[in-house]
Amino acid sequence: MLMKRYFIQLSYNGTAYHGWQMQINTFATVQQVLNVMLSRLLNEQISIMGCGRTDTGVHATDYYAHFDTSIDLLADEAKWIFKFNHALPADIAIHKIYKVRENAHARFDAVARTYQYFINKSKNPFRINSACYVYGDLNVAEMNKAALVLFDYKDFSSFAKSNTQTGTNICKLYKAEWSEEDDILIFTIAADRFLRNMVRAIVGTLLEVGKGKMSIEKFREIIESETRSNAGLSAHACGLYLKRVDYPEGYFNV
Repeated sequence: MLMKRYFIQLSYNGTAYHGWQMQINTFATVQQVLNVMLSRLLNEQISIMGCGRTDTGVHATDYYAHFDTSIDLLADEAKWIFKFNHALPADIAIHKIYKVRENAHARFDAVARTYQYFINKSKNPFRINSACYVYGDLNVAEMNKAALVLFDYKDFSSFAKSNTQTGTNICKLYKAEWSEEDDILIFTIAADRFLRNMVRAIVGTLLEVGKGKMSIEKFREIIESETRSNAGLSAHACGLYLKRVDYPEGYFNV
C-alpha cells in the first residue's frame, strides 16, 4: 500500500484543550482529537505530527501538521476538508491540505514562527478567553525599548521552562515589538524557534517594565542571568496565539 504524506493547515481555539501534544492523563488535546477523527474518517491508523507544541489554553490561527495515508486527499480536497471539519468540534478548523514529499516534517522543516500576545486595556466580557485583561496604565514606549534589548542576546534560558529536554536555549530573534489597536495591546514576536513558555515569560517580564516595577537595565540583567526564577511571572495563556509558521520558499510546490 503506497502511503502519501500530507500537511494540513488548521487553526484552533485552545481554551478547552491541554495544549497540542497528546498526554497520558487526558484526551483533551488537539493532537488526540485530530488522530481520532482522521483515523475514523480515513479508516486507517493515523498518527499526526504538529509543527510545535502549544500549552494549555493557547490558541493557534496558523498551524501545520503532517500525517501519512494511502487515500488521495487531493482528488477532491474540498470534500475532504468539509468531511474533516464536519467531524471536528467547533473550536478546531482545517483550512487547506497539501501533498508534500515523503520525508517532509511539519516541525523540523519550519524555519520561523510568529506569536502574538493580546492584552485588553479595559475589561471586556466578550474577550474572556481570547485576550488577557491587565489593569492599570502601561508604558508601551518603555516596553518597546526593553523588547529591543532581546535582540542583543541569543540564549533565552531566563524565559525557558525549567527541567525540559531541550538541547539548547539558543534562539534567533527576528521581531519583538508592541503595538496598539484601539483598546488592545499586541505583542508580536518572531524567531527561528521558541522554548517552552518563552513567549509568556517574556510578556510577563515586559509587563513589569510597563508597570514601572522593573528598569530596562534590570531587564537586561535578567536575560544575562540565564535563570528563569529571576524573570517575571508568565502571562496568562488565554492571550497567546501562534499566528504564523514559515517554511522554505517553494516548500509546498511538489
